[in-house]
Amino acid sequence: MQLHCTRPGCARPANHFADLDDPNILKSVPQKFCMHCGMSLILVGRYLPTKLLGRGGFGAAFLARDRYTPGMRQCVVKQFQPAGTLKPAQLKIAQDLFEREAEVLEQLGREHPQIPDLFAFFEVSDPNAKKDTKFFYLVQEFVDGQTLEEELAQNGRFSESEICKVLEQTLKILEFVHENGSIHRDIKPSNIMRHKKNERFYLLDFGAVKFVTKAVGNTQSSTGIYSAGFAPPEQVSGSQVFPSSDLYALAVTCLMLLTGKPPQDLFDSYNNTWIWRKQAQVSSQFADVLDRMLRHAPTDRFQSADEVLAALTPKAAPPISPRPQPKPQRLPVVARFSTSEWIGGSLFTGFEGGILAIAMVSLLGTTLISAAFWLALIGTLLLAQYWRLIEKIDLIILAIVSFLVVGFMRQLNSAGWIIQAGHPFLNVLIFAGLTALVGLAIGLIFRLIFSLASRIL
Repeated sequence: MQLHCTRPGCARPANHFADLDDPNILKSVPQKFCMHCGMSLILVGRYLPTKLLGRGGFGAAFLARDRYTPGMRQCVVKQFQPAGTLKPAQLKIAQDLFEREAEVLEQLGREHPQIPDLFAFFEVSDPNAKKDTKFFYLVQEFVDGQTLEEELAQNGRFSESEICKVLEQTLKILEFVHENGSIHRDIKPSNIMRHKKNERFYLLDFGAVKFVTKAVGNTQSSTGIYSAGFAPPEQVSGSQVFPSSDLYALAVTCLMLLTGKPPQDLFDSYNNTWIWRKQAQVSSQFADVLDRMLRHAPTDRFQSADEVLAALTPKAAPPISPRPQPKPQRLPVVARFSTSEWIGGSLFTGFEGGILAIAMVSLLGTTLISAAFWLALIGTLLLAQYWRLIEKIDLIILAIVSFLVVGFMRQLNSAGWIIQAGHPFLNVLIFAGLTALVGLAIGLIFRLIFSLASRIL
């Protein structure tokens, strides 16, 4: 197993120990020392640094294993490594920032699933140093994923939909951070990481976090620690910072991911404005939200992460409540009849009139009752056509069915005034055909009268 020396400046930090490949020895060995500089490698007898993850700011980060857990849990060990050229005041600020990160992770990490949890915070003395030298460490949850900076380098520019996913989750984390009295002050692509498995975004590096207090007379001035290009004007000048300061840095992060360019290439210092819209394909609504987050004055920006989320979410207009109206009587809607429909309806009515006349005379004889039934049935057919209860193919089907029914009525043979000889079906067809022509003539006359009356009136 390989252990990595955490002493700053060690020339050969990689140390391989074959005996540590035995799980029993790995969990029981008291200590191992760097074969080059003699630095103790197993931190507080528990944490085994295996790989350098990166250096920057005032520290270095190592991938490590916790041998006091059953599965040798992976974790991240961050070491406070200030530069030797720092003045005492600067060193004190840097140490305060490191301790502040531990405090924030302890407070926020255990309450929010997308902020790494703090496992330990300790110091280690260097027995080999001539003067009293101490190294400060914090151990936090390991997030297995890539930072947005690494994703940008690997996959290229982000789309608007991808940025919306980043914003949705990161803004919710920031809202939690701000509600708990803190301001991150170092939002940038390298401090937002996407987990490989669950696709969640995690907010990292709380070393520059600023606690917000409400003490009277406290100006809340900034310490001057920031990432160039991402920090808002008030932070760069060392003035008071606000939740909108984090929103500014988050918007700059989005610009970099959308365009693939560093902030310095997107800011026009002569006109003191951001020039980015032509270099990214986004909707005007989305661009307006980012531009408001980037405004120079903190009061002109969104004042909370919730406000940004609301602006990104289109809201449907509230329904207008109509005045109470009496419920109208529902009547069938009747469309105007075309000439072809007039002709078809007239032929059908005449044809059916003949068929029904034969049926009524056959059943009831030539009486007033049969005449009344005949008129009632004709009226019913006319109303059914007028309200379009029967139309088009219905007329043909109904005519055929009624023709076949009447043709089969043996009683027609006794109605001597209509059928004297010949085939019953042929006689019915001839009579119904004649009445159909009569119906057509009556229909066309009525159509002509109706048209003339409509023009006059």
